[in-house]
Amino acid sequence: MRGNLGDKVRLQHIFDAILEIESYIENKDFNDFTENSMMRFACIKQMEIIGESGNHISDETKSKFSTVAWSQIVGMRNVFVHEYFGVDSSLVWEIIKNDIPELKTKIKEILDQLE
Repeated sequence: MRGNLGDKVRLQHIFDAILEIESYIENKDFNDFTENSMMRFACIKQMEIIGESGNHISDETKSKFSTVAWSQIVGMRNVFVHEYFGVDSSLVWEIIKNDIPELKTKIKEILDQLE
């Protein structure tokens, strides 16, 4: 399923996962996040989906949209999946608050261009 159609579907998965994360943390702060394991694990799962989808984006699309930190996104997914016992909640929160909004903007722009 690699290629343009596959990429568009996977990019939409990334965008949808970001929307899910946003819905989980709406009107929440770091304290809420650390005290609610369901919220934390739901956010991490959505970030895994972002990373897995990013891992399957074609090299052509990754090259065309090189402003997206594709390797970091995939690396983040690998940490969440394989080092789950060592995941730092403050780092996850920082990614959600600082990196996810920028990623959302970039993914939306890519999806608009692929229309």
